[in-house]
Amino acid sequence: MRATVHQAKTQLSQILRRVAAGEEVVILHGKRPVAKVIPFPERSIADIEGDLRGKIRIAEDFDELPSGFEDYV
Repeated sequence: MRATVHQAKTQLSQILRRVAAGEEVVILHGKRPVAKVIPFPERSIADIEGDLRGKIRIAEDFDELPSGFEDYV
């Protein structure tokens, strides 16, 4: 669906219902697309980050410099 800025301001509730149903809405300023309203993803970033729990290991010497690099600190 496409909507002008004026339509978006006056029909926001209707636009949000369509977006919630899975539709994407492009907002136009004149004839130029300026924004896209899309459904919010079902999985949050926190859910995705949680998928990595237990799969990443940080070495005990992570913050130690290899020999010969001391002069660059």
